[in-house]
Amino acid sequence: MSLKKIMRLLSLLLPHPVFALLSLYATVQAFTIAQKKYPETASNNGIGNAYRHALWCSFIMMYCCKVSSPQKALDFCKRITDMHEELFPNEPLETKMDLHNNKIGMDYFMELLPGIHRQFFEKGFFIDNLAKKMDDAKVLQNLDDDFAGHLVFLK
Repeated sequence: MSLKKIMRLLSLLLPHPVFALLSLYATVQAFTIAQKKYPETASNNGIGNAYRHALWCSFIMMYCCKVSSPQKALDFCKRITDMHEELFPNEPLETKMDLHNNKIGMDYFMELLPGIHRQFFEKGFFIDNLAKKMDDAKVLQNLDDDFAGHLVFLK
């Protein structure tokens, strides 16, 4: 990673050290769970990757909301996950897929928020329900595809 990229990352993380630690914890947990549920596709562009990205963002939101407002958690989550895609670039279709699935995870958390106090969220709220969303996940084939509300993956 270049010095410029490191500086950009630090400019996001240093002002928010608690969010940074919680995001790291969320990252490890989401990756571990996705690897167990989808061992063949969690680390590539398959259906497990779609699940991992949505779960990752839901977990970041959940943990950050426990120490701050939902809006601040959402802003940070969007910035850190978008920055991840910039710092570790993929092919354009892969980037679209990742950003789309990140949004699904953030949106899903925000959907649940009105019915559950932010302090009472648990990982279990997301693990199985996001896996159910995999039943109607769509295959992303080109940059013009728009599958709003659905997780997407590449074949």
